Amino acid sequence: MSVLALDRLFREVLRDRAFRERMQSDPAAATAHLDLTDEERQALLAGDVAKLYGMGANAFLMGYLCRFEVCGLTLPVYNERIRSARP
Repeated sequence: MSVLALDRLFREVLRDRAFRERMQSDPAAATAHLDLTDEERQALLAGDVAKLYGMGANAFLMGYLCRFEVCGLTLPVYNERIRSARP
């Protein structure tokens, strides 16, 4: 599993403006170089934060995706989806 790669990606969305813009316009191309499993890549591109959380991704760092509306995530969408991951 490449949870570390996912967490680094989330951090880069915050820190690297050019990368963030690529993630906003074409997330599939922006993440093509990353060593992710097919399941991780599909969940990321679908904005399925509940699934990513279940795989071990950091919920705080994933919040950067909705902050910048990456992968179809807005704050309300993120909140709804991440809550579904909780028991």
